[in-house]
Formats: sequence, C-alpha cells, structure tokens
Amino acid sequence: MSAPVALITGAAGGIGAATAEVLREAGWRTAGLDLRPSPTDLPLIADVADRGAVADAVDRAAGRFGRLDLVVTAAGYYEDGVDVGDITTDQWNRMLAVALGGTVNTCAAALPHLLAAGTGTVVVISSELALAGSTGDLHYVAAKGAVLGFAKSLALEVADSGIGVNIVAPGPTDTPLLAPDSAWRDPAYLATLPLGRLVTPAEVAHTVLHLATEGRMYCGDVLSPNAGAVI
Repeated sequence: MSAPVALITGAAGGIGAATAEVLREAGWRTAGLDLRPSPTDLPLIADVADRGAVADAVDRAAGRFGRLDLVVTAAGYYEDGVDVGDITTDQWNRMLAVALGGTVNTCAAALPHLLAAGTGTVVVISSELALAGSTGDLHYVAAKGAVLGFAKSLALEVADSGIGVNIVAPGPTDTPLLAPDSAWRDPAYLATLPLGRLVTPAEVAHTVLHLATEGRMYCGDVLSPNAGAVI
C-alpha cells in the first residue's frame, strides 16, 4: 500500500510546517499550500482566501499523488493590541477571509476527493481563545470561533460518509505569528501557566497526527494543547 497523503494549508511556517515535518517523519507524503514555498513533497502556492486558487491546488495534489487521506487547515495569522471599536472593516474582512474563508475553501475543494474514496480525515486548526475568549484580538477570536462552529457542523454533515472531522484548538504557540513583544510572551503571563511556557508547534503537530491515526473517527471533538492555560 502506498504511503498516505496529507494536504496542509499554512505549511510554510509555524504549526503548518511542524505538522508537515511530523507527518513526513511518520511516513506520510505531504502537499503544502501557502503564499510561499513550503518544506513538503509538493509545495503549492495559493492564497487560501481565493476559492478558485485553492480548488486548483487541491486538484493538483490529488492528481499528483492519486489520493488524499488527510486535510489540515492551518493557514492563518494573528493580530492583537487593538480594541474592538478600532478594528477596521478591512481588518475584519481579511481575518474572516483567511481564517474562516480559507478553512471553508479548503474543505469544499478537498471533500469531493475524500467522499469519492469513502474515507479520510479533516483536522481544522482553531484556537483555545475560541473556547476561553480574549481581549485586544476580538477579530481573531471571532474568526476562530466561527472556524470551530464550521468544523463541528461539517463533522455532523459527513459523519456517515467515513470521514472524520475534528478540531485542534491550541493555546498561544511559540511561532513567528507571535511578535517578540506580544503579551503572550510576557514572563508574567508565562508564570501563570502550569508548564511555564508557550505551546510548541511540535505539540500541536503531534495532536494532529493523533487525530489522523488513532483518533481518525472522532466526530467533532476538540483537542486543546495549551500548556495548562485551560484545564
């Protein structure tokens, strides 16, 4: 049997790149979709907010490998330090287009391939902040909350088709998305965490691997590696 295939958005860095690395070490073949080349077997360049570009990229991956077994929607970005009344329309629209729109576009493009095979897994990356709330980043939290609701509903929609859909909602993670002066890196905040540190991208990636293997047929479940921020 040929090695399974994973399509990962946001694969050029952070959680997406870590996920690609962990999956490749576990014997998976990987296609990575991002705005810049990713360290995957098949780097694909596309903006996840562009539905047509995403559809073309997904079809290329399926055509190259002859199958899709796993879809991981890790594309996204983070902004904080802005009160809700100061978030511009452009900031709202772009955040929703990338976080929610990118997730919807990727799933819409990949599902026909998974449904045709009658098997497969979707792992959607949301955020622990979608569960706990936050301040100064309401557009991000709102978008990740919408992603969470979408994924749970998609899990119900395809549950009888042999496809598992689940969610990873990491706490603040040590990636370049968090600026050096981010409040999440403040030693005073880190001291409040039971582990005393941020989540690592590898921890999130191994959570994805679990949901792609032993946990493949969970249904709409949320796993939240968060260094003990929420217990």
